[in-house]
Amino acid sequence: MKRTWLLAGAGAGLIVAGVAPMVVQGQQRAIRTTSSISAQDKASGAKQHPELLKEFGGAYAGAQARYVETVGRRIAVQSGLSNAQGDFTVTLLNSPVNNAFAIPGGYVYVTRQLMALMNDEAELAGVLGHEVGHVAAQHGQRRQQAAQRNAIGGALLQVLTGALLGDSALGGVLQQGIGSGTQLLTLKFSRSQEYEADDLGIRYLASAGYDPRALSSMLASLAAQTALDGRASGDARSMPEWASTHPDPGARVTRAAQNAARSGSTSSVRNRDPFLDALDGVLYGDDPRQGVIDGSRFRHPDLRLAFTAPTGFGMENGADAVSITGSGGQAQFSAMPYSGNLSAYIDSVFARLGGDKGAPPAGEVQRTTVNGLPAAWRTVRANSKSGQIDATVFAYDFGGGKAYHFLLLTAAGKGVGPFDSMVRSVQRLSAQDAAAIKPRRVAVLTVKAGDTVQSLSRRMAYTDYPLDRFLVLNALTAQSALRPGQRVKIVTW
Repeated sequence: MKRTWLLAGAGAGLIVAGVAPMVVQGQQRAIRTTSSISAQDKASGAKQHPELLKEFGGAYAGAQARYVETVGRRIAVQSGLSNAQGDFTVTLLNSPVNNAFAIPGGYVYVTRQLMALMNDEAELAGVLGHEVGHVAAQHGQRRQQAAQRNAIGGALLQVLTGALLGDSALGGVLQQGIGSGTQLLTLKFSRSQEYEADDLGIRYLASAGYDPRALSSMLASLAAQTALDGRASGDARSMPEWASTHPDPGARVTRAAQNAARSGSTSSVRNRDPFLDALDGVLYGDDPRQGVIDGSRFRHPDLRLAFTAPTGFGMENGADAVSITGSGGQAQFSAMPYSGNLSAYIDSVFARLGGDKGAPPAGEVQRTTVNGLPAAWRTVRANSKSGQIDATVFAYDFGGGKAYHFLLLTAAGKGVGPFDSMVRSVQRLSAQDAAAIKPRRVAVLTVKAGDTVQSLSRRMAYTDYPLDRFLVLNALTAQSALRPGQRVKIVTW
């Protein structure tokens, strides 16, 4: 479990000292890029890096991570930034979300889930090159400045009331309850910034000797995956994916292909086999150590608990908390130290949120039993600039000195209301149910005579959309004919 708001670029101070060509409707215009990463940005990135790892499930270890780092550093050198080999930190994240991003200071990230969607090393290089382009063009600093102007500290409550939280006693709810300041930086890059990063990524691909068309093919796979996720109701997510933080991948496919053709590069290097060798065995989907989401149900085998989100709400999971988001409000499920007193536990949650300098807020603690678990909750009213909201802490005693809670934010007067079914769904998992939760992994197979996309898709570890998932994972169509010796990916238990 973890907080899951995507961190965008932060910090400032890169020195503009370079110009790169950008193709705009067949013409060239300059992209202003930097020649070096400032000490200020390095310090800012180094400070944010550990927190970002915590928020995104940690760094993924092993051969896949080393491979991604090697490709990333090779691409970073193409940016022309001084000492790019040493200044860039490239991290594979243990996250089940299709995402890649960068922060000033030379920190570039790609999730294992997005890596699994790729089909060769050139596509990986294209994604990393796009993110290096954001760093070189200082897009993160501009986005941070815009975020500060827009007072993003209150962005979370816009879902509830369309307003920013004022100086109420629960002013800390926004910054500590659902996400810290860095976690609330979910703003998109502008279209021009995305195009600049695309063009720089294509330029870096070509100069590194890769097929510059690889970014276009990766964007096509991402657009297909985004469409599939939209059809698969069991995959509803609140976490901004690459398609959200990097708008409209489908519209960028053709543009990226055209610019690759204009690059003049004749390289066709894709390095498919080395990439598939490195990818084989990577974790896919939720990491059971952080709990798993199946449709609207969350289960955690180690904590031995489960709950179900309300209809129409999306969930996102991570190392420290589960976020639940919908039109009726937002919630987060997590834990804090427990002394055995649920009232004191609820007080400690509110105190951590910054209520009245840590004093317990007014409001009566109410008690109940949920599926045999002692439970209690308190709802308090908080003022916003355009009205009031309800903040509720609903806690459960699991015994053995362990307690867990929901923090709920709803419109004034709603209280627990929109989340009533969820707070009453919390239950213990049996040892048998917990043991049945297993991880999915990517397996690379060699096609044999008689294999078809239909027959191989039946080996996917999914009961919903197995054929669609197989096709998107391998950038194939239903009419694709497989040939013996061809290598493909499936997701298996």
